[in-house]
Amino acid sequence: MNRLRLTCIGLCACAIVCLSACDSLPADPPKTVETVDLQKYSGLWYEIARLPVPFQKADDQATAKYTLNRAGSVGLINTAIAPDGTTRSVTGNAVPVPGSNNTKLKVTIDNFFAKLFGAPPDYGNYWVLKLADDYSVALVGSPSRKSLWLLARTPQVPTATLEQYLQHARTLGFTTDTIIINNGLE
Repeated sequence: MNRLRLTCIGLCACAIVCLSACDSLPADPPKTVETVDLQKYSGLWYEIARLPVPFQKADDQATAKYTLNRAGSVGLINTAIAPDGTTRSVTGNAVPVPGSNNTKLKVTIDNFFAKLFGAPPDYGNYWVLKLADDYSVALVGSPSRKSLWLLARTPQVPTATLEQYLQHARTLGFTTDTIIINNGLE
């Protein structure tokens, strides 16, 4: 009987930890752009800046390649590049959240944890917050404001552009004190 009780307590504790790790929608989510043309958004992006994430080392640089699929979803390949030049990649899929004009995407990465815990919430976890008219620079983040990336079509952007996009992130409530800047992938 005690063994059963301990097992139940352990399972409940595990469930609480897992649920607390979920990304919840804040009362005042950040504002996204009006619409995103996924055909124009597709292609190679360079990571210019980001908030720290557990799956990427601070000195890693990264690229993201998006491919529009026939069904309207977006295939993705995210590649981290270590200082010694070695790379590691993950693949996944992004599905537009209905009614969001493609500004909110539900991204699922093809790895063990994604398969274990399932797809992210219905409001998506990849929001396009600011986008250059020519689709050359994009600011994307999560609605919880825990994740933030500044992406560009080129490995480097002018300092003024970097500052403009980071200032926009701050006006949306993102804390940028710990931002990692990789403006100049080689």
